[in-house]
Amino acid sequence: MTRRTTINIVGDAFHVNGRPTYEGRTHRGMQVEGLLMNARLVQAAFDDLNPDTRSMWDYPDGPWDADRNTREFLQAMPVWREHGLLGFTVNFQGGSPQGYTKVHPHPWHNSAFGSDGSLCDDYLGRLERVLDRADELGMVPIVGLFYFGQDERLDGEESVLRAADAATDWILEKGYRNVLVEIANEVDVPKYEHEILRSGRVHELIERVARRSEGRVDSPAGRLLVGTSMGGGTVPPENIVAASDFLLLHGNGVRETNFIREMVDECRLMKAWRGQPILFNEDDHFDFGSEDNNFLAALSRYAGWGYFDWRMPGEGFDEGYQSVPVNWGLSSDRKRGFFGLLAEVTGVR
Repeated sequence: MTRRTTINIVGDAFHVNGRPTYEGRTHRGMQVEGLLMNARLVQAAFDDLNPDTRSMWDYPDGPWDADRNTREFLQAMPVWREHGLLGFTVNFQGGSPQGYTKVHPHPWHNSAFGSDGSLCDDYLGRLERVLDRADELGMVPIVGLFYFGQDERLDGEESVLRAADAATDWILEKGYRNVLVEIANEVDVPKYEHEILRSGRVHELIERVARRSEGRVDSPAGRLLVGTSMGGGTVPPENIVAASDFLLLHGNGVRETNFIREMVDECRLMKAWRGQPILFNEDDHFDFGSEDNNFLAALSRYAGWGYFDWRMPGEGFDEGYQSVPVNWGLSSDRKRGFFGLLAEVTGVR
C-alpha cells in the first residue's frame, strides 16, 4: 500500500517526510519549525446507534446523517491545510457531541468498538476516508482510542485490551505512517469505567501499543508513536511521561496565559522527561486578536497548540467543531480568528 506521509520525532521536533514541520519558520522571534499546530476535530466519524438520542443531532435542514458529516469533513480538510493546520485529533469513540456534558455515562452510542473490543466496520469505513485524505494532504492525525462516557460500552479490562490491540492492528494493516496515537482523552478525569484507562495505569496501554507495532511501521521509528492526554491545566505524572513519545496537554479553563507557560516548564523539569515534544491538543481559550493568548503562550515555550471549539449556549449551527451536528467550514468569527492567527504564525499567508 503506497502512503505519502510519514511522521517522525527528532529530538523535541516533529518531522514530516524527513523535514521539520514549518521548516525555517519563526514568528515574532519564536521558533515554529518542528511544532505540530492542530485542532480537536474528534467528530469526523461520529454516529449515534441509540435510536432514543439520534434525533438530538439532526441538521437544521434534515435528519442526522453520519455519511454527510464525514463527507463535509473531507471537503473542509484542504481549507484547513491551506491555513497551516498540520495536525488534528480524531477518535474511535469521539468526544462529547454537546461540547461539555454533565450526563454520564453518555446515553448516545458513538464507538468504533463492540462490547467485546471488536471493531465496527461502518465506523472504521468513515475513519479510513479521513485518514486516507490526511495522508494525501500531508497532515498528521492524532488518533484517540478511548473516551470517557463511551468506554463503559466495553465489557471489562480484557475487552479494553482487545480493543487497543484491534485498533493498533487496523492502523498497521492500513499502512498509515502519518498518525500519532492518543490512548485516551483526559485520563485523569475520574469518569473512566476501566482502571487501565486512568492515569495510574494508562502507561501500560501506551507501552502495549508501542510494543505491538514494533517493526511494523515503515518509518524511522519503526513503530507507532504513542501518548495520552490530561485534563485542562494538568501536567502528566512521571509514569506517563516515562512511557510517552510525546506529551499531550490541555488548556481548557486556563485563563492566565502564564499558566500555559508554567505547564510546559513543569513538564521539562520532570525526572522522566527525556526531551519529547510537548503539545496542547485541546484548548478552549481564544482571544486570537490579543497580544497574548494561550496559542502564543504555548508557542513562546516551543510547544504546539490545539484549538478546541464547541457550540456554546445560544449559539447556532455555524459555531463549534465538537458539537454535533458540525459545520466543518470556517463558518464563525471564532473559527476564522483561529485560522487567521494560525496562517500568520505558520507563514502560509
